[in-house]
Amino acid sequence: MEVTQHAPSIIPMPLNRKQEVYRVAGELCHAAPDWVTFFREVLGVDGVIRKVFTTAEEMADFEQSVEYAEIQQMLAKLRERAAAEDPDREPTRVITVRMPKSLHESLRHEAHSRRTSMNKLCISKLLQVISEELIPID
Repeated sequence: MEVTQHAPSIIPMPLNRKQEVYRVAGELCHAAPDWVTFFREVLGVDGVIRKVFTTAEEMADFEQSVEYAEIQQMLAKLRERAAAEDPDREPTRVITVRMPKSLHESLRHEAHSRRTSMNKLCISKLLQVISEELIPID
């Protein structure tokens, strides 16, 4: 049996790693952290998913699974929660993205029709998996 370290506890990994990662994410979600903490611990660079699925092929396979879709839903629900200001909360950063006016207008229209802010819409889009073939090579 394979063993992986997550936070302070040790998690024995059974044959179905997808279900085990989903279980760990569910337990963390049940603890009701802020969405940034959940993202960092589960989906982030050093999160449980990347510790368990170490190759690009394993990640691609996991990203197509029901378990991954459910973890994305957990993240969405945590983001919906109105988070009270907390001094221990991870600081945010600002980026500037250059885009054609038509794309900006399209995002503005989509955010308006979804009754959300452009910031929330763009973060939602940034959190989604993008197929390699859709990313242009410079």
